Amino acid sequence: MVYILSIESATSICSVALHRDGKLLKLLEVDQANSHAKQLMLLIENLFLQVGLKPIELSAVAVSSGPGSYTGLRIGLSVAKGLAFAFNLPLIGVETLEALAYQASGLCGENDFVIPLLDARRMEVYTSVFGAMGKMIEPSHPLEIEINPFLKYLKTGQVFFLGDGLEKLKVVLDHANAVYLSNLNSADSVGLLAYQKFLNKSFEDIAYFEPNYLKEFRVLTSKKNPFLI
Repeated sequence: MVYILSIESATSICSVALHRDGKLLKLLEVDQANSHAKQLMLLIENLFLQVGLKPIELSAVAVSSGPGSYTGLRIGLSVAKGLAFAFNLPLIGVETLEALAYQASGLCGENDFVIPLLDARRMEVYTSVFGAMGKMIEPSHPLEIEINPFLKYLKTGQVFFLGDGLEKLKVVLDHANAVYLSNLNSADSVGLLAYQKFLNKSFEDIAYFEPNYLKEFRVLTSKKNPFLI
């Protein structure tokens, strides 16, 4: 049996899941900003207790690899690397937007699209575009939301939008083919994609694997005192 622990920490949602042979056994998550450092290990510990499994019985550890919150991604990857190293497990990286889009893949017809959106502050989002059968059409990239974006896809078929950047889009997009879903990031879909990667032996180098931030992390300095961060 293949047991995979999956971690999703790219947004305000701190989520962990355990899958056996690609089937979800248990999902635990907390939607609370800036809580990952306190919640992640507690969720993992509770997950093992509720399922009755020990870390040594795992086959691999999977983690959402970005884009998303700089701090959240660092925490998630640090925990995943620590577990993989401690128990000599393969590390699997799953793109955050791909895992989010996967939740809507079953709704997508031949001429339809799935567009996940992650809040990137101001009027920016991180996004990518997927077609039928989960085929990636546009890779992950930052985008400034303007009036009626994604028209070339909306003219072709239905477009399913999801993610925590959705509210920004609703303000500027008005189209009959736009379908808004309430789905948010979850370790469940991370684990489902991770199982396929496990079967293909698509593993990451624990020492060198880093999150995909897409944008450089910027530290804002105090305007009152330039020496304070």
